[in-house]
Amino acid sequence: MSLDAVRSRAEEALRGVYTGVEEGKGFVAFRVPAERVVEAAEALKSAGFDHVKSVTAVDRPKEGVIEVTYHVSSYSDPELARGIVGITVSLPRDNPRMPSLSRIWVSAEFQEREVFEFFGVVFEGHPDLRPILLIPPLAEKHPLRKDFIVKEEQVYKGGITKLEQPP
Repeated sequence: MSLDAVRSRAEEALRGVYTGVEEGKGFVAFRVPAERVVEAAEALKSAGFDHVKSVTAVDRPKEGVIEVTYHVSSYSDPELARGIVGITVSLPRDNPRMPSLSRIWVSAEFQEREVFEFFGVVFEGHPDLRPILLIPPLAEKHPLRKDFIVKEEQVYKGGITKLEQPP
């Protein structure tokens, strides 16, 4: 099965749900409204896309949105495993909330937690939405948003220091 066939299978499953399609090398992403993302996920799972490979986000402050993308594939169907299908949702940047898909794909659970702590996206219905990699005070600042300011503790002045060898 080629990527075209994977795309066709996903298009058939998502018929009437998606609002746009983007294609890249080895993947195809379908734009889905946030209020229909659970319906889209259930349709893809029923079509054989049995796990989430990744959940990622992109902060687009000029547009006032955060885009969340789930990349899904299949372990059980070797033909579907040849391509990756994305579900992309645009959320308002000032209150990014969407339903958790972890009840549909358990493999989304930890990845949703990462997007929560780094971008501030709230996944409603998530069983354990708390920081997983960062300490809570840093996670509250959502360090992968484009307006996060990194303060350097020390500026490197350059040069190489020679290590002294013991006598």
